[in-house]
Amino acid sequence: MKPNIHPPYAHVVYRDRNADFAFLTRTTATSDKTIEWTDGNTYPVIDVDISSASHPFWTGRQRVLDTAGRIEKFRAKYARRGPKGTQ
Repeated sequence: MKPNIHPPYAHVVYRDRNADFAFLTRTTATSDKTIEWTDGNTYPVIDVDISSASHPFWTGRQRVLDTAGRIEKFRAKYARRGPKGTQ
């Protein structure tokens, strides 16, 4: 690696305030806000809107899409067209 061209890679806490969930990881992202972590050290904290603790896919609250209806709409829309090159 070339020296002095890469951003610093340090510990940061990502906090999902909607789900009251936080995790410590390493990243190049920084923040002016800090938080005291469970190990007694102070780390920069980055607040995020959504994480695995609040995302519908990971929590099981995902809506089921009506794929049959979407397929029928697609077929109805493009049924008028013939095969490629016949128009």
